Amino acid sequence: MTAPLWKKLRNRLPPLSDFVPKTLFGRSMLIFVLPVVIMQIAVVYTFFDRHWQSVSTSLSEGVVGDIAVVLELYQQDTDLDHRDQVTALAIEKMNLSVALQPDEILPTSTHASFNSPLDRTLRRAMSSKISQPFWFDTNRYPAYIDIQVQMEDGVLRFIAPRDKVYATTGNIFVGWLVGATLLLTGVAVVFTRVQLRPIQKLVEVAERLGRGQESPDFQPSGALEIRRASEAFIQMQERISRFVYQRTEMLAGVSHDLRTPLTRLKLQFAMMEDTPELNAAREDLGHMQQMLEGYLDFARGEAQTNPVELDLAQIIPALAAKSIPKDRLAELDIADSLPVMVRAQSIERGLSNLMENAVRYAETVWVSAQISGEQIVISVEDDGPGIPLASREDAFRPFNRLDEARNLNTEGVGLGLAIARDAARTHGGDVQLSNSDHGGLRVDLVLPVYRL
Repeated sequence: MTAPLWKKLRNRLPPLSDFVPKTLFGRSMLIFVLPVVIMQIAVVYTFFDRHWQSVSTSLSEGVVGDIAVVLELYQQDTDLDHRDQVTALAIEKMNLSVALQPDEILPTSTHASFNSPLDRTLRRAMSSKISQPFWFDTNRYPAYIDIQVQMEDGVLRFIAPRDKVYATTGNIFVGWLVGATLLLTGVAVVFTRVQLRPIQKLVEVAERLGRGQESPDFQPSGALEIRRASEAFIQMQERISRFVYQRTEMLAGVSHDLRTPLTRLKLQFAMMEDTPELNAAREDLGHMQQMLEGYLDFARGEAQTNPVELDLAQIIPALAAKSIPKDRLAELDIADSLPVMVRAQSIERGLSNLMENAVRYAETVWVSAQISGEQIVISVEDDGPGIPLASREDAFRPFNRLDEARNLNTEGVGLGLAIARDAARTHGGDVQLSNSDHGGLRVDLVLPVYRL
């Protein structure tokens, strides 16, 4: 079955959404301005098509009628005194300046007119009432129109006031419409910006919360709906902060309480004689100690501390020197300045985990940190076995243990990448995994550039 024509046209034409403004301000302005513009266009069309055109036609026909009368009187009697009387009568009664140019012919030049509809109106009126050849110019004089008619003994020239031929108030009317449209548009712009300011403020506060920065001074403002949305956001912010605080306190408390029995066991094992079973127990105890430290690091990473301005160009070299043996660091490429607004301990802990993971599972490590647009990209690459693509997302899950060629959690508890990604996302960034050009894993920690 053949599809209807309108469906074919719809499939070929681009969707309407491509032409609609993307911002709320642009769409609001479209809602305000488009109806006004359509209304003004309709008013202008109605005015010119009916009122102005009909008035101009009547005026043109009236002037042409006067010209036809003068022309007839000129042709009835060629006596100079008679023609002088007709000329005086035309000036006094018809406000027409008349002059006979003996032995002249009509001009052959044409003048392009901006008021072409007016010219057509006058030409129709002249053609309907005057049988002789004629010529006119509406552009030579600003306030007058030059009309010439060919006679047997020359050219009869008429100079008529423009306002007797055309309705001259049309431009004023259009000017008022344009002025009113601009005024309404200006009012709409100001009003829309005032109404959108609370929404923009809410967006900024939400972005700050996404970077882990609370806004305690934020107050709802604007229209009722915007106030309700702001109040709901404040309640959500409080619930999130309370949830994170409670979870962090619980994890830190449990980990802290476990330190005492572990320390007691460690002292007891130290006082016992070495046996294979005791050595195995000591290894298990050491692993439990590492797990406990990992839990504490994860809890400290979620603790809400105030962000500070840092230059990672000064911090990354120190972390690399601490986490990567000098003979295994192949390259350290750091930009001159890497300004960020972060929680220092959280980011340092995340970067240290990435470098230590690379050292643990590879022979050689490459570290770089550069600015790309509005982001800082810190890359840690190695020549190790890497992580399969299907397992990369699982590697970020807290306490998850991978059983692939590269087991990230042989010695830890599965929190290395989780801590790094949590630190990055808390500050509006992220951690991404990809294949390294050196054959191993590439880990990119991305943070937004801090600009004053």
